[in-house]
Amino acid sequence: MNITRKALLGLAAGAVMATGAFVAEPKPAGAQETQVIPSLVYRTGPFAPGGISLADGFADYFTLINERDGGINGVKLEVVECETGYSTDRGVECYDRTKNEGSGATFYSPWSTGITYALIEKATQDKIPILSMGYGRTSAADGRYFPYVFNFPSTYWNQATAIMQHIANLEGGLDKLDGLDIAYIHLDHPYGKEPIPTLDVMVSEFGFTYTPYPVPPASMTEQKSIFLQIRRQRPDYIVMWGWGAMNGTAVQEAANINFPMDKFIGNWWSAGEDAVEAAGEAATGYKAASFHGPGDDYPVYADLKTHVYDKGLAAGKGDQMGRVLYNRGLNNAIVAVEAIRAAQAEFGEGEVITGEQMQWALEQLTLTPQDIADLGVTGLVPPTQITCANHEGENPAVLIQQWNGSEYELVTDWVPAMKELTRPLVEQEAAQYGQEQGIEPRDCTT
Repeated sequence: MNITRKALLGLAAGAVMATGAFVAEPKPAGAQETQVIPSLVYRTGPFAPGGISLADGFADYFTLINERDGGINGVKLEVVECETGYSTDRGVECYDRTKNEGSGATFYSPWSTGITYALIEKATQDKIPILSMGYGRTSAADGRYFPYVFNFPSTYWNQATAIMQHIANLEGGLDKLDGLDIAYIHLDHPYGKEPIPTLDVMVSEFGFTYTPYPVPPASMTEQKSIFLQIRRQRPDYIVMWGWGAMNGTAVQEAANINFPMDKFIGNWWSAGEDAVEAAGEAATGYKAASFHGPGDDYPVYADLKTHVYDKGLAAGKGDQMGRVLYNRGLNNAIVAVEAIRAAQAEFGEGEVITGEQMQWALEQLTLTPQDIADLGVTGLVPPTQITCANHEGENPAVLIQQWNGSEYELVTDWVPAMKELTRPLVEQEAAQYGQEQGIEPRDCTT
């Protein structure tokens, strides 16, 4: 296998883990330097149902680039896995363990809002980009204050506005939001709390009400009391910001109280097959947001089959292909590869790039519909345009998918976010962060 994947599973297991040492495999004499891609994974624990898919999709695309293309202009990509269990402390440990591996880390995808928050200052000081696609700190979209954090193609705040826009479309217009009652069930974690400020602003703007139902991470599979409250509330819609074992439990409990599934809308981390499979037929009609298409009907999958799956090189058990969160891992890797390619074009083809050069490339990243078609990922990767000032992208929007009993299918075109509502909030919070940290904003006008 051309990718070396080092899984640091269970930081307390084994003598090596007990000492906190990171043991790298020795490179043969004369071996060409590889581009190191750390991968903070959670293949174990209550968040593994989504974490495994993400990690496998992420790793398999880099394997494809190595096997089909020989790397990027001859530079092979080395994925270095470190198990976090979705724990913020372990995520920070993994960052410290891997950031100096080989020629140095290229970028990080923490796959956790808590870990992302914890790494912002460290990664910025180390000049290593954080690519937190669709999660993490929303105000990091303001690149003037957060030069090393990228959260395209959309943030939690804009996702919340798009979900409410979808509800408005179903009801007949934004004015119909007035008087609606929403149950907001969320993981009691920085991730689940992230969209609350935006919901509060939208309540004032559009006149609906919402009741938060926090789900403690330690009891994600114990939601009967919450859904008894929801049954008494009789909300018009349920919106969910869930993750891991919480998702499937919530959908099952909603089915148990006969809540209409087409009025239960999860966010894009509540959009995996793990959210609906346990409930069986009762989950039919459940909806969720996404920023990419589901399934495997994309040309890139033919290449993955030839160069990865058929060669026995698939990550993990090789059973995640085509699942929603596997596709999200692919998305992350695809944009990273294109940024590395752009950095090489600027700083030296066939050269290993630095984190600082990767930051430059991410800040210039533009993927047009033609670029996406050339990669064989039309419908899988959204068009992207990043600027110095806007690390979320110029056209934040979401898709809504619905479970038909056997698979997810898209039921909307792109639903535009209300960026005119969210961007001032982003800039306000980013400026406050800058003031607290003593950071002067970069000049992004040149």
